[in-house]
Amino acid sequence: MVTILGRAKINLTLDVLGLRDDGYHEIATVMQSLALADTLILTRQEEEITLRVDLAGLEADERNLAHRAAALIQKECGLRGGVHIDITKRIPVAAGLAGGSADAAATLRGMNELYTLGLSDDELCALGAQLGSDIPFSLMGGTVLATGRGERLHRLADFPVTVVLLAKPPVSVSTPWAYRSYDEHVPVFHPDNASFMDALEHGDRDRCVQLMANVLEPVTEAAHPVIADYRARMRAHGALCAMMSGSGPTVFGLFAEEQAAAEAAEIFRKETDAAVHLTHTIGSDGEQQKSRRN
Repeated sequence: MVTILGRAKINLTLDVLGLRDDGYHEIATVMQSLALADTLILTRQEEEITLRVDLAGLEADERNLAHRAAALIQKECGLRGGVHIDITKRIPVAAGLAGGSADAAATLRGMNELYTLGLSDDELCALGAQLGSDIPFSLMGGTVLATGRGERLHRLADFPVTVVLLAKPPVSVSTPWAYRSYDEHVPVFHPDNASFMDALEHGDRDRCVQLMANVLEPVTEAAHPVIADYRARMRAHGALCAMMSGSGPTVFGLFAEEQAAAEAAEIFRKETDAAVHLTHTIGSDGEQQKSRRN
């Protein structure tokens, strides 16, 4: 039995560079791991892959990325043994926080350990890329520049540990819809990733905060004005910055002080319908996906 965490992520920057020949979009995004995580317990069994999720309505079969990740490991490694995967969800679903990708990454890493397969991080990331663009990052964690479809990764200096408030409004956003809408209304402003990475290298959080931007935010915000409302509320309650993660709809705020973030979280719980989580950034020091073998 192996217990492992799948961490949520936010996008500190997100730029869309154009449409690729394969139908995907070329992106350049700085992604950041959070302490907020799902917990997965993997237990060996004969051949079958079974799954239990503690969240009603979430698929617990071949449609679930964790199930597909286990099946891919079986196929690629010629593995005869099966696995039961028990997932305790904490990351909001369909929120722009890569919850499904985090679970798939944790499953790949967990299967590698459970069956002593000896796959390297590069090999795990290559497998993950077959299932989803965010999975390689979810395997690597920390602070990373992701390019291509999101599968080409370059580790960056860790973003300074910072308190993060997450607020997911009760709306759904389709990622394909967001990118199609972006193609129809390409913004004039793009994040300066080079300057952001330079500021990061010098540990200048204030400069990083000034350079954060997400080109999908205006697209999703136009369809869901609640996102602009959440961003304004967070800034009014002391956030260093407030921005949408990924294609949305979750809004995150970065706070210098935990007390201010906790007070803002309480206000959001009282005054909005948001799913609210208080967490913090996680670096590349091994906290990403600690596993425990039982």
